[in-house]
Amino acid sequence: MTSSRRAPRRGPAALVLFPGAGSSSDHATLAALDAGLAPMPVHRFDFPYRKEGRRAPDRAPKLIASVVEDARAVSSEHGVAQRRVVLGGRSMGGRMCSMAVAEGLPAAGLVLLSYPLHPPGKPDKLRVDHFPALDLPCLFLAGTKDPFGSPAEIEAHVATIPGSVTLHWIEGRGHDVKGHDDQITSVVSEWISSLR
Repeated sequence: MTSSRRAPRRGPAALVLFPGAGSSSDHATLAALDAGLAPMPVHRFDFPYRKEGRRAPDRAPKLIASVVEDARAVSSEHGVAQRRVVLGGRSMGGRMCSMAVAEGLPAAGLVLLSYPLHPPGKPDKLRVDHFPALDLPCLFLAGTKDPFGSPAEIEAHVATIPGSVTLHWIEGRGHDVKGHDDQITSVVSEWISSLR
């Protein structure tokens, strides 16, 4: 999805968002961010498996390559360096963005909605090995009852991130933070503005 909005002259020039494993770029929260962050250009992308009509996600290397390709396309479209593009998304989408950055993709920051710290009921299967390579601002938003990672678990593991970390909890919500799009948009907007 492309945007006709003009990129701001200073600070982050655009936001690129990816959905979770079971949803598309039309997810309500991503759409709310797209509408609510105007005039900042927001680009929502689907992963290849979704575009091909498949339900099962591809392996991480293919997903990460997709993030890199789409992020580069956005920076090219707006005529800005990749380090001026904020990356992120819901659950798996945000995780793949963070892994792409850890592997060297420049970005202005990461917006991580409902980050899947570990599979539900498997706290030993952590997805944090790349955290020490995230030397950029990171915003984590999650429900306080998310089975993919409790506030205490997330707080413990983000301590390994060298970049600045902002945490925002949505009280009483699980992995799905439906109904809190206005709150999420407000938090993301304020955080992005702080990067200018």
